[in-house]
Amino acid sequence: MNCLNKQQLLAAIRQMQQFLKGQETRFAEGIRIMKSRLNTLQNSVNKGSPDPQPVSCPALEAPDNGKMFGSKYLEDHEVHYTCDVGYQLTGPSSRLCQQNGSWTDTVPYCKDIRHCSSQPCQNGGTCVEGTSQYRCNCRPEWKGSNCQLKTHTEPPERPVESDSSLSRKAVCTRIDRTQHCSCDPGFQMSGTPENSVCLDVNECEVYKVEGASRLCVHTCINVPGSYRCACPAGYKLLGDGKNCEDIDECGSGLHNCTKLTMCINTAGSFQCVLPECPKPSGNTSYVKTSPIQCERNPCPMDSRTCHHAPKTISFHYLSLPSHLPTPVTLFRMATASAPGRPGPDSLRFGIVGGNSRGNFVMQRSDRQTGELILVQSLQGPQTIEVDVDMSEYLDRMFQAKHVSRITVFVSPYNF
Repeated sequence: MNCLNKQQLLAAIRQMQQFLKGQETRFAEGIRIMKSRLNTLQNSVNKGSPDPQPVSCPALEAPDNGKMFGSKYLEDHEVHYTCDVGYQLTGPSSRLCQQNGSWTDTVPYCKDIRHCSSQPCQNGGTCVEGTSQYRCNCRPEWKGSNCQLKTHTEPPERPVESDSSLSRKAVCTRIDRTQHCSCDPGFQMSGTPENSVCLDVNECEVYKVEGASRLCVHTCINVPGSYRCACPAGYKLLGDGKNCEDIDECGSGLHNCTKLTMCINTAGSFQCVLPECPKPSGNTSYVKTSPIQCERNPCPMDSRTCHHAPKTISFHYLSLPSHLPTPVTLFRMATASAPGRPGPDSLRFGIVGGNSRGNFVMQRSDRQTGELILVQSLQGPQTIEVDVDMSEYLDRMFQAKHVSRITVFVSPYNF
């Protein structure tokens, strides 16, 4: 085999360089022609058809004796419905504006389920409607769910005069044959000028409104000449002597939760919780990536069930007082795009589980955020669970779903 000499090798290299240069020129010309044709096509499309107007749905109204949440009637936006206390929602709790400009489902209405209309409270009791049941406020001598049972009669209290700490002699002075008597602060005069006695003023009773003292946020205790406030267990009295503040047992180490559990401070107490991931089912399984979050393991390509299962499940805990004014936003969900990857162009939010019984609605507050809103006041003590989800779509194709499991601990007190 004969090898090329230097001159022949150089000639072959120059020939290849000329060939590549020609190919490069033809390739560049092809790119230029393609760009020109694409620009021409784009211009013709822009001139031939204006940008489509966003799809909107007809305006909706809140049902009688209810409320509607959501003020945007554009495609993929939702509205949510809830009813006033004493009424129950019949029909869908949410409706979606569709691509064809119509709403999903039918118009819901609020059905009257008030219990107090039948006057169930006996013996002068007052009926109070609740979220799903009524409550009877009984007169002191009656008790029971309907004030049907007579309370045991307690022996009468000793008269104030017999309690030396609650009664004392008046300070009297005779001026110009007239007796003038006075009492210490917190006491009031009783009796005749010749036989005066100072009796303690029970400020807790004097300043009571609707069965509760205006002087203290919780319990008012009468003491000779004054009063003092007390707080329930799990609270401490503030410096103003009137208001109560929750004791953070978790932050101060006053709890008995093990290392395997999390301590959640609640109003007046605490809870030891241990969030757990769902058990494996078929091709779907989860791994715990933090104390309050589980992530789905990679799915097989052909497993539709796995791909539609929640990609993440997070756990959240809230503590609320009783009778919190509504509506109020309790929780927000938002999406974020990974670097270098397109984010979803549409989100859908909803309530997918729990025992909320119509106390909440979930609605979108902006393009990337959804809000869980409390719409019915809660009476404690009780624990409520609500599961909310956020589904991501890209070009109308489902991408992923994220679930947040929220546990709400409702205090028996209004503070």
